[in-house]
Amino acid sequence: MVFKVSRVETKPIDGQKPGTSGLRKKVKVFIQPHYLHNFVQSTFNALTPEKVRGATLVVSGDGRYYSKDAIQIITKMSAANGVRRVWVGQNGLLSTPAVSAVIRERVGVDGSRASGAFILTASHNPGGPHEDFGIKYNMENGGPAPEGITDKIYENTKTIKEYFIAEDLPDVDISAEGVTSFVGPEGQFDVEVFDSASDYVKLMKSIFDFESIRKLISSPKFTFCYDALHGVAGAYAKRIFVEELGAQESSLLNCIPKEDFGGGHPDPNLTYAKELVARMGLGKSSSQGEPPEFGAAADGDADRNMILGKRFFVTPSDSVAIIAANAVESIPYFSAGLKGVARSMPTSAALDVVAKNLNLKFFEVPTGWKFFGNLMDAGLCSVCGEESFGTGSDHIREKDGIWAVLAWLSILAHKNKENLGGEKLVSVEDIVRQHWTTYGRHYYTRYDYENVDAGAAKELMAYLVKLQSSLPEVNEIVKGTRSDVSKVVNADEFEYKDPVDGSISKHQGIRYLFEDGSRLVFRLSGTGSEGATIRLYIEQYEKDPSKTGRDSQDALAPLVEVALKLSKMQEFTGRTAPTVIT
Repeated sequence: MVFKVSRVETKPIDGQKPGTSGLRKKVKVFIQPHYLHNFVQSTFNALTPEKVRGATLVVSGDGRYYSKDAIQIITKMSAANGVRRVWVGQNGLLSTPAVSAVIRERVGVDGSRASGAFILTASHNPGGPHEDFGIKYNMENGGPAPEGITDKIYENTKTIKEYFIAEDLPDVDISAEGVTSFVGPEGQFDVEVFDSASDYVKLMKSIFDFESIRKLISSPKFTFCYDALHGVAGAYAKRIFVEELGAQESSLLNCIPKEDFGGGHPDPNLTYAKELVARMGLGKSSSQGEPPEFGAAADGDADRNMILGKRFFVTPSDSVAIIAANAVESIPYFSAGLKGVARSMPTSAALDVVAKNLNLKFFEVPTGWKFFGNLMDAGLCSVCGEESFGTGSDHIREKDGIWAVLAWLSILAHKNKENLGGEKLVSVEDIVRQHWTTYGRHYYTRYDYENVDAGAAKELMAYLVKLQSSLPEVNEIVKGTRSDVSKVVNADEFEYKDPVDGSISKHQGIRYLFEDGSRLVFRLSGTGSEGATIRLYIEQYEKDPSKTGRDSQDALAPLVEVALKLSKMQEFTGRTAPTVIT
């Protein structure tokens, strides 16, 4: 079929500034006339011509409401802007890590390779007609667009006057694999719909020893549970855990992707993954029967993960440290050693201690996966993580929830390889407690205050910055609140100079650092679709093995009290309690 290119006049629309995770708004915002079109055209205009004309682009996402409409719009705009071909995961489904893998690894039927992707996701935010939608652009390395590109996109959205679209191009059936070809002013344009899981599964099998994990899972003593929270991870769970690794299909919870995530909140934490938490024996009521040995959950686009043992929660900060400490002996991909490790600033310092003990390069970066990507592209980092349930490695340039689950299964398989016939398996809890004995424990929690008035949130943050200028005043508040809390010895706003490209990122979080190694960190998060989210991070280091077994909330209670008093949280926000505690 032959199509024509239409030039459509438009004008700027407020609220199109992409954050570190792209542009996220309510569906009602995205379905406004020209809203999505403006952002997509602004992205094309921000890229160099060779990244657009004749290029191959991936267009897929987590399957949330409005995704199928958006795929057709972006496909028609791609054709009009001179893109040569668009790749779409079957049914429009590709996890964010799978998109990165497809860009880096996939070769098309005609030998083509992708140079970028539009990913349609609002990550761990709810979906549905009245909930959230999102879009972000990833580059040829498979990672999120850097600030230089997102800044250009934003500037373009403020001045845009027209966009290009092939309006007469018919919608492509994205439910069936195959190639559909069209002819436009610049020649042939193809849309290839391909299996969502094959490329990603192939990559995972090249990283992990699937046979070793299969032996663990087949042990009658080992039980397993995986909850996709009705997100896109369900498109991979059966293929990997059941077909490749031999888990029972009954091990999978909520693994049918749904546009509204089954009415739930697809955020893998102790608050929202209620069914898994109950099954693992961590719910408020006693679980039915004996909990599984291992449990895990994913968020909407499958880049985040939660790891649970029987009646035991693994903090994301501990998780990345434990993966790094065990990677070389447990995961074939790392058998030659780790190049280095990195964490986001708010993440606990558990990884720092591992790096120091193993003599590894270590980096502390701002929140945002692109900072890890720079280090990985330069060969400086192998394993990295964020406290916000994101863990990954240099196999792709996104965090990867299923990779993290396979990493933990690999560690369990390695620890139990001589023990599968024994009386009791080495458990998740055993591994974590042994890690604390070796490296010490970083008691850690995060309080999220979601949908706070944006003005009030900014006032609170400005107050905390001003307070940093007088440490005596800070310590007077600390001692007046809790005499058993150490004094603050340093306070600042985190600033990062990228060792690869020299770029400087300022205002990345407000830190209060205590004499005993404890930390309070305050950040405004850009992952919500409206209002503001204040994140408060509380951390205390304990080296004495006899004191690493306390309940985390009990251990941190004095610091929490200090944090709330220091920040005047209730006074500024009106909140008496956080929305979520992790």
